[in-house]
Amino acid sequence: MKHIALIDYGAGNLTSVRKGFAAAGVELATPRTPADLRQAAAIVVPGVGHFQATAPLENGWRSAILDAVKRDVPLFGICLGLQWLFESSEEADEVRGLALMAGRCDRLPPTVKVPHVGWNSLTMMRPSRLLASVPDGSQVYFTHSYAAPVTGDCVAAASHGRAFAAAVERGNVFGVQFHPEKSGDVGLQVIRNFVAASGA
Repeated sequence: MKHIALIDYGAGNLTSVRKGFAAAGVELATPRTPADLRQAAAIVVPGVGHFQATAPLENGWRSAILDAVKRDVPLFGICLGLQWLFESSEEADEVRGLALMAGRCDRLPPTVKVPHVGWNSLTMMRPSRLLASVPDGSQVYFTHSYAAPVTGDCVAAASHGRAFAAAVERGNVFGVQFHPEKSGDVGLQVIRNFVAASGA
């Protein structure tokens, strides 16, 4: 039976993400091995904290996730999970990102309070499935010190000292720097949109 897989690599806000998806009417399954992803209708990579925390994903998970993406299985990165979609991060140059999005994540400027914690507004860059029915200027909840660049894959930006990618989308690969599970009705809409994209 197909399900949405929630990856547990020891750096996640798994409980709150589960609650967010449950509010959208979906229960998440946690795969025990990379091979279990063959049964996934979609994949969620959560995460909080240091980019180094993504290193355990090298142990078979990277190739299994990339294989799933090649099969058009939707992938959703949340917070640190979004940053892992990119090539690398200034926070841990020795750790590879998934490189599904071009660019490197960098620290937010020292001219503003870091980490960036709290509510901030979204500036829509282009139409997207992930942000369908989410109005421009919507407030969502962030907590991070590093951020991805605004590139052609960016569907919404936010600003804290500089503009950064708040949401990205390329094909069936999606990501948000904010925490949809802590962003009220707007976050719930984002989760519902990803569930719809997964067909789950």
